[in-house]
Amino acid sequence: MSIVKLNNKAVSNATAIGSITSLGSMVFIKKLTASSSATLSFVNGTDGVVLDDTYKEYVFTFNNMHPSSDNAFFKFNLSTDNGSNYNVTKTTTNFFAQHSEDNSTTELYYESGHDLAQSTDFQTMTHGIGNGNDECASGTLHLFNPSSTTFVKHFISKFNCYTNINRSLNSFVAGYGNTTNSVDAIRFQMSSGNIDAGDICLYGIA
Repeated sequence: MSIVKLNNKAVSNATAIGSITSLGSMVFIKKLTASSSATLSFVNGTDGVVLDDTYKEYVFTFNNMHPSSDNAFFKFNLSTDNGSNYNVTKTTTNFFAQHSEDNSTTELYYESGHDLAQSTDFQTMTHGIGNGNDECASGTLHLFNPSSTTFVKHFISKFNCYTNINRSLNSFVAGYGNTTNSVDAIRFQMSSGNIDAGDICLYGIA
């Protein structure tokens, strides 16, 4: 780690600022853009996708995911067979905070209906997103060490969505894929209808 040297304890008088080499950097891998898409999938080794032991952590960013159906929930699942099946067993937690536009509702709530307990179902990451022209959801998903053949596969997601009932809803999901097989693919979809629009970018953390 480099040292910042200051004269007279003022940043404006710094004589040396070096790079902090111990911090990781985000390496862009792949971008997928939805256009009335039933699903969007990242499969290791396909179309430039890297999802293997190259990185110990992968980050997905979601920009303005817009559903074709009103009150659609954005979901994901994992694969250990290069996308032939998306059915990894998962145990997860899910809670949210929300606030309505008319200030009538404020809430912090554990969502037992959207957590999983040793289930192969798709994991919900948002609540019901509206399909109005200006309604969408944005967020991130971190997937840790998916290529490990020793440990389970941890993940953490955070989203904010403009719900179908005009609320800002911040969703927090965390859990693990309960498999020691290498995870090499991930699929995203809405609970109903298509992903009408939105971008998903995949990064490796070097």
